[in-house]
Parts: sequence; C-alpha cells; structure tokens
Amino acid sequence: MTETQALDQSAESGRRLPQWLGVIALIYVLISAVSVIGTGFKVATGGQAQELFSFAINPYVGLVIGILATALIQSSSTVTSLIVGMVAGGLPVAIAVPMIMGSNVGTTVTNTLVSLGHVRSKDEFRRAFAAATVHDFFNLLAVVIFLPLEIMFGILERTAMSITGLFVGDANLSMSSVNFMKMLTKPLVGTLEGVSNLLPGIFAGLAMVVIGLALIFLAITYIGKLLKVLMVGKAKEIMHRAIGKGPITGIFSGTLVTVFVQSSSTTTSLMVPLAGAGTFSLRQIYPFMLGANIGTTVTALLAATAVGGAVAVPAMQIALVHMLFNIFAVLVIFGLPFLRDLPIYGAEMLGALASERKIYAAAWIVGVFLLLPLLLIAITTSF
Repeated sequence: MTETQALDQSAESGRRLPQWLGVIALIYVLISAVSVIGTGFKVATGGQAQELFSFAINPYVGLVIGILATALIQSSSTVTSLIVGMVAGGLPVAIAVPMIMGSNVGTTVTNTLVSLGHVRSKDEFRRAFAAATVHDFFNLLAVVIFLPLEIMFGILERTAMSITGLFVGDANLSMSSVNFMKMLTKPLVGTLEGVSNLLPGIFAGLAMVVIGLALIFLAITYIGKLLKVLMVGKAKEIMHRAIGKGPITGIFSGTLVTVFVQSSSTTTSLMVPLAGAGTFSLRQIYPFMLGANIGTTVTALLAATAVGGAVAVPAMQIALVHMLFNIFAVLVIFGLPFLRDLPIYGAEMLGALASERKIYAAAWIVGVFLLLPLLLIAITTSF
C-alpha cells in the first residue's frame, strides 16, 4: 500500500466514524424505546394485558394482527421490536407467537410492490414478480406448517424457553440481576416516563407506547439508512459473490447481508430488479431470500436485551421464537425435497399469470395482505 493510499484510507475512516457513532446512538435509542413500550404497556393495561388481548387468544387473529401491522408499517423489525416491548409489558408469549409469524408474512409485501416497477416489460415483470412472490409463498407455507404445530404442541415456545436460560440464566447469576441495560437506558426512559406522567391515568401509558413505537420506527429507519451508506457496497459484493455458488452459501450470505443492512425488505428488494433483468435466476436467489428471513431476527434479539428483571425471560423468549421460526422453516421446507420447490412452482405460475394479465398481480397483493387476513378473522371468530 502506497503512502497516498494509506492517507486516503485514513481519511475515509475519519469520514465514516461519525456515521458509526450515529449507528451506536440509534441502537441505544432502539433498546431504550423497547423499555419505554414495556413500561407504557404495563401502565396502560394496569397489569391486565391478558384481558386486554383476550380477543387475540384465537391464534389466527394474532396471526392477522402481525400480517396487517407489518404490511401497514412496512417493517417487520419495527413490529417484532414492538411485540418484544409488549411482552415485557405483560402480553403473554402464547398470544405473541402467532403475531411474530404474521409479521414474517407481512414483510414480504415490500418486495412484491417493488416488482411492480417492472410492469412495462412483460418478460421482466414475469421474472421480477416471481422473484418477489417466492418469498410470499415460502413464508405462507411456513405458517401453514408451523402454526398448527405450535397450537397443538407449542414447539417454538417450549424450545425458545429452554434456550432463553442460556441468555438470561438464573436470577442470581444473570446479567438481568445486575440490570446493566436498565441502568444504561434509564436516563432516556426516565425522561420520557416523566413527560408522559403529565397525562392522567391510562393516557400516560398510551403516550409511552406511542412514543416508544415512534422511536423504534425512526431508529430502525435511520440505522438502515446509515448502514446502507456504510455497508451496502460490501453487502452487494457478498451478494454477487455468493449467488449461484450453492444454496448453503446463498442462505448464509442472505443472513449476513440482512444483518449488515438491518432490513430484510432491503435485502430482498435488492434481488427483485436483478431477477427482473435476468442477471440471476429464481432458483439462484431463492436461498438468499431465506437467509434474509433469518438475518432480520437480530433486531428483535437486540431489542430484548433492553429488558431486565422478571420480564426479561419472556421478552428474550419471544425474540428467540422469531429466530427459531425462521431457522426451523428453512430446515424443514428447504431441507425436504418434496417441499423445497413448492414456493418456486407457485411463484413461477403466478409470475406467468401476472405477466399476461396484471389483474392477477393486484388480486394477489390485495388478497394475501388484506382479504385473506379479514377472511381468517371472520371464519375463526364465528366458531
């Protein structure tokens, strides 16, 4: 390396330092916001979260809440962080599990909408829409398989609980006893709590939930923007090197890139134009999409570290449910040959139909992300 190159590299590092400090500051805001939501939710419900969410004891309603919330907010990271905060505020884990599954489905609407940018070219749109909806088909299939298993056996909830002990441990030995994160976040949380307490009764709690949600949304949005500037070049490099080198490499790279950019929507949306242009085939990008599902679970795990005390266990448990759901889905669906290609077949068929008649694309988006959830509520609440 020449002296000039060394100086350039040093100058580049100096320019990036404020951005990295910004990322650290925003992570602090994120974990503080989760504590704010947990406290606010507890105040607003008066410790009666079970009764407040009694309508969602039907797991299909919980699933729909997750789908619609994520489709509207356009960020599964925001929704899952909100759910972690609500669990910390008393929402039962059993009710939260279907919501987490629903957030996985709702997040796929972003890349499906991105594919509409190719609508003017029939061939491009066929490839782009298939690339976007392969993610939809996979996540829907995962719910079809794991939601009934969860209802009958509680596989995810039980497994997450057994692993939670490794993170939280005994009350006498764990970091939660020291409450390091609680001490770290106390200045911001205490300030917001003090401001909210100017409002009477339940409104103070509701204000904290709204403020916390707004902070989570802003933190995740700007973390994503800063990481795109800092890491998207590296992420694209990893993506181009990995795709086409086998499914395991694709899944691992999809996970890594999503951790870099902190947004599965960004990761999967990067793939849609490449598929539309014919740069990569549907089979090549499919594993990469699955890795994005796993990578996005890091945000909820990070959010759960903000929770201390008695509710630290359920908060970490629901974050681990999110991670285990996505890992198990990849192992089962991608691992079993008779299931592996079902999302591809469905996406290819839908892409072909949508390229011939655009009404099929509109029907898919409205049907999966609006009509199907409403139909589920109507059917399951009538029995």
